[in-house]
Amino acid sequence: MSTYLEFETKIKTLQESITTAQLKNDIHAIEILQKDLDKEIHKVYSNLSDYQKLQLARHPDRPYAMDYINLLLKDSVEIHGDRHFSDDNAIVCYLGKIDNQKVMIIGEEKGRGTKNKIYRNFGMPNPEGYRKALRVAKIAEKFNIPLLMFIDTPGAYPGVGAEERGQSEAIAKNLQEFSTLRIPTISIVIGEGGSGGALAIAVADRLAMMEYSVLSVISPEGCAAILWNDASKIEGATQSMKITPEDLKEAGLIDAIIEEPKIGAHRDKEMAAQKIKEYFLTSLKEIRSDKDYLQNRYNKIMSYGSFQ
Repeated sequence: MSTYLEFETKIKTLQESITTAQLKNDIHAIEILQKDLDKEIHKVYSNLSDYQKLQLARHPDRPYAMDYINLLLKDSVEIHGDRHFSDDNAIVCYLGKIDNQKVMIIGEEKGRGTKNKIYRNFGMPNPEGYRKALRVAKIAEKFNIPLLMFIDTPGAYPGVGAEERGQSEAIAKNLQEFSTLRIPTISIVIGEGGSGGALAIAVADRLAMMEYSVLSVISPEGCAAILWNDASKIEGATQSMKITPEDLKEAGLIDAIIEEPKIGAHRDKEMAAQKIKEYFLTSLKEIRSDKDYLQNRYNKIMSYGSFQ
């Protein structure tokens, strides 16, 4: 059963009316209602506020890393464990093919349903998750396999055990090592990119964001609580933080915005996966044609924070 947000109420009503008309086989009514639905979708999605985009990034029906992996990857094999402590289920790693292109995928997975969310730790990796990601990246480098990363986390897990096992060191190590990988690397924010938990797999030749995704150093709730001591001021915080793809592209912090289906990736996962595949294959071709891509990656990283 689909989930609709508050600003999608009219879309839900029209969709339900179309379903009823289909059951009655009322073709004329279906045509009229479909036109009304298309107009409403265009009206709503052409005028989204930053807070509404945040809600879409967190939408419970939004495709997660495993959704895209299942849609994109063939001949896939999962890689487990960090060879130090354990296997972190909040980060998934797969070797396989997109079309005929070999690829290594690293993704942050939130999980669906209570049982699976707990199993995935709600998409909040422990240090062993980031160490697993680094181990897999080094395997990809050894065999000259390009790396594709899916960012979707509220942040790294802040538990005592995670801190005892070196959470900040694991993230910092990834930032250092991923910046010098001698293979093409592409990272995509598919939903919510939170703080260092997102940055740990965001250092790449290309960093892109899905159209209705967000990337920030802190959650808007946390920002509102710190600045105004009132977590309910989330809408104002979201707008002030400039966390949408358009704002980050303008600031030069990301390389591209991947267009989503007109009603969002949560309503058309297959089309969203196709857009990601097209971006990945195109970007991979561009990176491989650039003899100085490692130097250009370095220059890009060093330019962060510069502004006029």
